[in-house]
Amino acid sequence: MNNRRIHRALLGLLLVASASSWASKVSMETATANSVVGLMPQAMAPIWSKAGISVELAMGQTLTKSLLKVGQGSLDTSVMPPPAYGNLVNAKGPYAKMGDEAKAMSKNVVAMWAFSASNYHPIVWADKGINSWKDLKGKRVYLGPPAGAANAQIAALIKAASGYVEGKDYTAIKTPWGVAPQSFQDGQFDVLMLPAGTGAQVIQDMASARPLRILAMPQGAQAPEALGLINAVIPKGTYKGVLGNEVDIPTWQTVMMMVANKKLSDQDAYVLTKTYMESRKTLGQNNALLRELQTDNPLSGVIAPLHPGAYRYYKEKGINVPANLMPQ
Repeated sequence: MNNRRIHRALLGLLLVASASSWASKVSMETATANSVVGLMPQAMAPIWSKAGISVELAMGQTLTKSLLKVGQGSLDTSVMPPPAYGNLVNAKGPYAKMGDEAKAMSKNVVAMWAFSASNYHPIVWADKGINSWKDLKGKRVYLGPPAGAANAQIAALIKAASGYVEGKDYTAIKTPWGVAPQSFQDGQFDVLMLPAGTGAQVIQDMASARPLRILAMPQGAQAPEALGLINAVIPKGTYKGVLGNEVDIPTWQTVMMMVANKKLSDQDAYVLTKTYMESRKTLGQNNALLRELQTDNPLSGVIAPLHPGAYRYYKEKGINVPANLMPQ
């Protein structure tokens, strides 16, 4: 190898070493890989890397547990359902036994932005005689992972649609998200309440193998914002061969926050927020499931105080920040 090639090789190594030492490392957790909550950080990871932040992403996590890690300081950032944060603040739900420890831990958690995550798809087999919400009586219904924030969301959705109560009118099945579609196909429950991006391939694949029906929410069923839900629609014709989708299907959509431990540096929080906000359009162009991100109000659904670094970005852009979200 001649001297010029040696110099080029050494220069390349120095540039790699320099970039590696310059990049900040940020740990992050999220849920199911094939959902919007998993796809968004996956798609953002290489973009954040170019902006100088190396994100160490763990997927398939139970987010109520991820919140504890953020509060404890063993995890930098995580996607988070707003109700989970609310439960931590008030020591309720899965954190009830922690009492004051949970409340103290919540003070270490701050927000950066929110995004619309997934539409709930109430799925049944078309040949099983479940044609309306009233037919759920006595059935086995999937309610998400054990102790997950989705349990309360799905229970509220079913009650609003049918009046039925968990444990009294139907049997709740709780298993991890990742195994839910296959468990449904194996007959382990009758109703799959699946949060998924509009046009999710897993739903189309199931419908191609066996006719499905998606149940529509009744008109006027208002999604409870306190549970991190908003009203939404699955557009007509989104899924081929799915009964009910000959017309628009009213449903409820989950909203997620991106939270961080308050000790995450202001610069890292600023870069994470700025890069995400300025990349949302590109994400939607590259993946149809992420199309809605570009129109989101980044503060709609946020219930935790903002990280100072995130607030700096919104202030620079002239985005109004409500008083209750100001950094503390």
